[in-house]
Amino acid sequence: MRRLIRRFSTTDFGNKEVPIAEKQNLVNQVFSSVANNYDLMNDLMSMGVHRWWKDEFLTDMGTFDSSTPLAFLDVAGGTGDIAFRVLEKYRKEVPSYSTLRNSLKITVSDINSEMLEVGKQRALEKGYEMDWVEANAEELPFEDATFDYYTIAFGIRNVPDRLKALKEAYRVLKKGGRFMCLEFSKVEYPGLDNAYSLYSHYYIPTLGQLVAGDKDSYQYLVESIEKFPSQDEFADLIHKAGFEYVNHRNLTFGVVAIHSGVKLT
Repeated sequence: MRRLIRRFSTTDFGNKEVPIAEKQNLVNQVFSSVANNYDLMNDLMSMGVHRWWKDEFLTDMGTFDSSTPLAFLDVAGGTGDIAFRVLEKYRKEVPSYSTLRNSLKITVSDINSEMLEVGKQRALEKGYEMDWVEANAEELPFEDATFDYYTIAFGIRNVPDRLKALKEAYRVLKKGGRFMCLEFSKVEYPGLDNAYSLYSHYYIPTLGQLVAGDKDSYQYLVESIEKFPSQDEFADLIHKAGFEYVNHRNLTFGVVAIHSGVKLT
């Protein structure tokens, strides 16, 4: 019955309504198209501010100096940007890292193979060791209670069934594990929201055409941001998935928000 309901359900794909069963394939086409220019476009679209957003994201994760081994899962993290930051933060905070290689395990998961290939190559160039898994955020191939941290940055809005993905996050986290999400959100300052909308609709697709030769994919990205729930609405969804101590913090007037929750049972 659930499969039948899903078959006839619809969801947003930018400004379009599409069958929920078709959205993932459409999203895959977008990210296959942008994979090689993904990090460059992030720098250009945000004028480099995305680096500060990600630094703040890592800060909100707290200290990694733990007396027990830590396991991290970064979902929709194909290019490795968050995973590399996790590793670098861990190395700084745990002085004995070089003799405790079994104390940290990082797994990067992404449904898009092209994005994963970009990340693998970058990791090879940096000499970083981590696991790379091609997987759907709605159906993760991991045992229950496997990870201490589940992170997802700028990926949850592209998932067809967000609640299902959040429940999967809850399932794979250990008791006491933390869910951390960095995502575009709603600007909460009158006037600034209109300016940001104009910037997004005219600058980003044009930049996508000039740099990546792909205006349509970046038009979708802009529309997907607009369709994403507000800060409070998404917080309610995280709580509905089972998490407690659900919270969010706005960055850059709400252009993005850091969401968090804890698995208590």
